[in-house]
Amino acid sequence: MSTASGHDRPQFVIVMGVSGSGKTTIATALATRLGWDFAEGDDFHPAANVEKMAHGTPLTDEDRWPWLRAIGAWMDEHAREGRSAIITCSALKREYRDLLVKGRDRVRFCDIDVPVQELERRLAARTGHYMPASLLPSQLATLEALQPDEPGVVVHAHGDPQDVVDEAFEKLGLGAQPGSA
Repeated sequence: MSTASGHDRPQFVIVMGVSGSGKTTIATALATRLGWDFAEGDDFHPAANVEKMAHGTPLTDEDRWPWLRAIGAWMDEHAREGRSAIITCSALKREYRDLLVKGRDRVRFCDIDVPVQELERRLAARTGHYMPASLLPSQLATLEALQPDEPGVVVHAHGDPQDVVDEAFEKLGLGAQPGSA
C-alpha cells in the first residue's frame, strides 16, 4: 500500500483495453512492482451488467455509467486516504475516459493494444470468465483509441507479459518507486 506525503499526491493508472487484452495481468504486475493498491474494474459492475454480458448481450452507455461512476468513487476514496492505485477498466470510449479523469488530475491510462487475432486466440482459450468471446466484435466496434491529448500511453502487447509490464512502467514514467524490482 502506498501512502502519499504532502508533496507526493496519490496517482492512479487505469489499465484499459478490450476483453482479452491482458489488463488484469499487466495491472497486477504494475501494482505489485509499485506497492500500490489494485482493483479489478469488472468487480464494480452491477449484477445486471454481469448477467447481460454472461448472456452475450453488449452493454449500452446507460449500463456503463453507474459502473464508471463506481470506479471513480473508488479512486476518490483512495485519493482522500492518500493511496495510489492501479485499476483495470475497458474505458472503450473517450467520453468514458473523460468521466474517469474529470476532477482527478492524477489519473493516467495505460492502453493495452493487442492484435485482433491474438485477442481472439486468448478469448477462445480463456475459461472461468463471464464475458464470452462473442462480445469481442462489439467491444472492438466501440473502442475509441486513446488520443494524444488524453493522459496516458499506448503499450503494444507482444510476447512476454513481463516485457509489456516493463514497457508500461517506462512509458508511464513510474521510475524507481518503492517496491520496484
